Amino acid sequence: MDQQSANIVYYVLVSKHEPDGRVILAEFETFNLLNTYAPNNGWKEEENSFPRRRKWDKRILEFVLQSSDKPLIWCGDLNVSHEEIDVSHPDFFSAAKVNGYVPPNKEDCGQPGFTLNERKRFGNILKEGKLIDAYRHLHKEKDMERGFSWSGNPIGKYRGKRMRIDYFVVAEKLKDRIVSCEMHGHGIELQGFYGSDHCPVSLVLSEGDTASTETGLPA
Repeated sequence: MDQQSANIVYYVLVSKHEPDGRVILAEFETFNLLNTYAPNNGWKEEENSFPRRRKWDKRILEFVLQSSDKPLIWCGDLNVSHEEIDVSHPDFFSAAKVNGYVPPNKEDCGQPGFTLNERKRFGNILKEGKLIDAYRHLHKEKDMERGFSWSGNPIGKYRGKRMRIDYFVVAEKLKDRIVSCEMHGHGIELQGFYGSDHCPVSLVLSEGDTASTETGLPA
């Protein structure tokens, strides 16, 4: 990555608006790896909630649209479940609210990470950035046992309610090299979550005829 591109990365993602270390960008011989912890959307239209996430999504889009001589792999807790298949209980998450608050824009309603506005923006980032959701590319059907990376509190109304908010997203030119992308947690008893409410996600890409590149995300 040249100096101009590096400066763009700093300006777009690591500006004064994000001082809390949410971005790691690593350059490898054949690809660039971007790891991010996206800010949670929150529940209400206030200074540090919806507007902050909108700014973040705008900066991510600006970054992925920058030209690069190497394909991008983007991973991390992206705090969004793109489609209904990416949550265990779509109706529950769509209707979720806190303290009875209803946002003025109906497309901001629901569980943070599953509001229509967030999902639309994420879809646009994938489309405009020519990016592939590696897990969904391989797993076309909902898997109620292993298809989610976040699971709610095992006690109370969130028990058994799960979301896929941790991703490996890859450039379209890497699509045919995706060997596997897996969630390593399963079941409502949080097997494989290792004490966290998130489980690890791994990606394997082929390289040539025999070798492979493997990377993992400790969520």
